[in-house]
Amino acid sequence: MSPAGLVTIDPAEYLVEVDLAYAGSNNFVCLPIYAADAPCMLRADAAACLKRAALAARRAGLSLKILDAYRPPAAQEVLWRICPDPAYVADPAQGSNHSRGVAVDVTLLGDDGTALDMGTGFDDMRELSHHDRPDLPAAVQRNRHLLLGIMLQAGFVSLPTEWWHYELPGASAYPLLDAVL
Repeated sequence: MSPAGLVTIDPAEYLVEVDLAYAGSNNFVCLPIYAADAPCMLRADAAACLKRAALAARRAGLSLKILDAYRPPAAQEVLWRICPDPAYVADPAQGSNHSRGVAVDVTLLGDDGTALDMGTGFDDMRELSHHDRPDLPAAVQRNRHLLLGIMLQAGFVSLPTEWWHYELPGASAYPLLDAVL
């Protein structure tokens, strides 16, 4: 068990790739907001759903790549200062479900390890990132629906404005955690 009762997501154990976007500068704020060696962490019940999702992806010849998981409240405040739009970034005064340890941002990788085309990048704060866009190519819609199906069957729910964001049902009932990364 990690700080504040969080489980560290070990890529070998969970059969996932981990590339935390906010541990580096390849994100929409273009700077790291937590340590480069930050562990990927979730609450135990979210980690169990993630493991189910990873196994389902493997059965389809795919794998999951985790882009963000637990996010400290201080990191959430940085994101909010840069993008105070509740459609895409949770107001830290209300608390992010990432800061509760029950949300995960993911994409799908093909059997060759290449990310499937989802139509936009991770954290693309435009309507084009919303689920079920009729103006996207069929292959992109298929990839998004495949990810959605994998994550829903594993026990997560989706956020309509972000194809990459999944969280436990009733996420706001979980208390905020303040583990340092």
